Amino acid sequence: MSTAILTGRPVPGSSIEGDLLSLGFDVRIAVDVSAAETLLAQVPGDQRVAVVDAGFVGHLHALRLGLTDPRYPLAAVPGAVTAQPAGRQALTRAMARENSAGGGTAVAVDSLADRITAALEADGAGVHRPELGSLVAVVPADPQARNEARQAVSAVDEEAVRLKSAVKARDGFFTTFFISPYSRYIARWCARRGLTPNQVTTASLITALIAAGCAATGTRGGFVAAGVLLIASFVLDCTDGQLARYSLRYSTLGAWLDATFDRAKEYAYYAGLALGAARGGDDVWALALGAMVLQTCRHVVDFSFTEANHDATANTSPTAALSDRLDSVGWTVWLRRMIVLPIGERWAMIAVLTAATTPRITFYALLIGCAFAATYTTAGRVLRSLTRRATRTDRAARALADLADGGLLTEGLSRLFRRPARRLPGFLPPALALLGGLAVTGTAALTGFGGPWPVLGAVVYVLTSALAVARPLKGTLDWLVPPFFRAAEYGTVLALAAEADVNGALPAAFGLVAAVAYHHYDTVYRIRGDAGAPPAPLVRAIGGQEGRTLLVTVLAALLTAAQFKVALTALAVLVAVVVLTESIRFWVSAGAPAVHDEGEPA
Repeated sequence: MSTAILTGRPVPGSSIEGDLLSLGFDVRIAVDVSAAETLLAQVPGDQRVAVVDAGFVGHLHALRLGLTDPRYPLAAVPGAVTAQPAGRQALTRAMARENSAGGGTAVAVDSLADRITAALEADGAGVHRPELGSLVAVVPADPQARNEARQAVSAVDEEAVRLKSAVKARDGFFTTFFISPYSRYIARWCARRGLTPNQVTTASLITALIAAGCAATGTRGGFVAAGVLLIASFVLDCTDGQLARYSLRYSTLGAWLDATFDRAKEYAYYAGLALGAARGGDDVWALALGAMVLQTCRHVVDFSFTEANHDATANTSPTAALSDRLDSVGWTVWLRRMIVLPIGERWAMIAVLTAATTPRITFYALLIGCAFAATYTTAGRVLRSLTRRATRTDRAARALADLADGGLLTEGLSRLFRRPARRLPGFLPPALALLGGLAVTGTAALTGFGGPWPVLGAVVYVLTSALAVARPLKGTLDWLVPPFFRAAEYGTVLALAAEADVNGALPAAFGLVAAVAYHHYDTVYRIRGDAGAPPAPLVRAIGGQEGRTLLVTVLAALLTAAQFKVALTALAVLVAVVVLTESIRFWVSAGAPAVHDEGEPA
């Protein structure tokens, strides 16, 4: 149980003690600063502790935002400050300093919580201050101010504010206008019945898997049911995040579920559509795999660009300024959000086309839409990179290197290439990644199955990959290196499976790409949580992106088409088992970051 230390006796008529109890705090009262320090020392180190001014006046949700969010070691609102175990030392030091400075005097002189917060910030501790908006959180100085504060509390509909804040401030058109207006009430209904975001996330996954099963029947009724269930799954997908924000129930397990289930749902649905088409005599596995490759690659573009500019200095450009000016024109904001085909628009399109047309038409529309969106977003990011004068940090270079997913071959060769790489022009790393990728995918797609040329292309790709990452990725366009690697690896598997032209090769390739894509998404979300990339032994065990690419081309050269299908299947199972085992271990461990995915960036 968490502990709240009230700095003095609550004033008559105050609800602060009851509010803290309702938030799960065991309330203790300190008569002076020295007593507050003693009480703080008595709270076990593995518990959250809060210091709250007894004169606090404000909304319960303001206290909830300031004191119960599990994502921040230290957080504060006016009149209250809290620390999780990771922030306890900093809080203890700040309390000791205030006790020493105040000489143990009564805490009613001014707000001890606010003084502690100021001391924490002066020490450089990161204190999260939630955006309260119209919510009230104050420590009145006199009875008149207290009455005015209470009137301000009564004038604000706290529940309406809480419901509004449960919805993401920036979302797609379809989600904003067709889902969130009612899904927020579903989230509140779930919260009042004790349901957790993880349970809603799991329900969304199950619904999507049933939708995929309906699509796999290949019947018109099954396709209609699949479309309806896919929309229902998306409603639940929105609800889980809104429930987490409404109740501030974020968790490490929830971060893992939310970050990965969206991809599992979408790609399982692609597989269901392909199976349903096959029942009707139409083989669209290549289209399904192409849609997965394209969708994953455009996400990597977003992730890499974001990480490259996460903490860049002088990070401005005319392109960004133009985008900011366009934001002032309301209709352009929604148009630009729609044309990048975010998850809401994408799933709505897939659902409608599934119910009304055929899987082939659905995949054609999806590929065209995603290709346009990828071109639009990538071009915009390239323009921003070329027109800005940004200095990228070691952290950004490390993140891009982790996203590159190099294995033992890259590690060894990049050491050999380190000295000559320093003399290469700044544009060369992404150019090398692109040219190497074209070499291996081009030979795989154009030279026929079983020949030696894809192996030669893969060898060239291994060398160019190592040279591309031989120096820190701090160049203007170096964020393009990971997306080029993803396109090369996934595209090679797709091309070779298609060239094999044997029943089952493309579904096996679909499984392999899905397993590897999971590993790459897992890497992204670990970096987002400041937990670093997956351990190096894991990356080495599954070969790294260049090792897997080379292996697949060698298997295609040495085996028959039927044997190649079996090899792809075995490789997919091996990668999936290794990656999932490590991922589950990490995300359910106490050391995983307590974050919540706010949705895909495009």
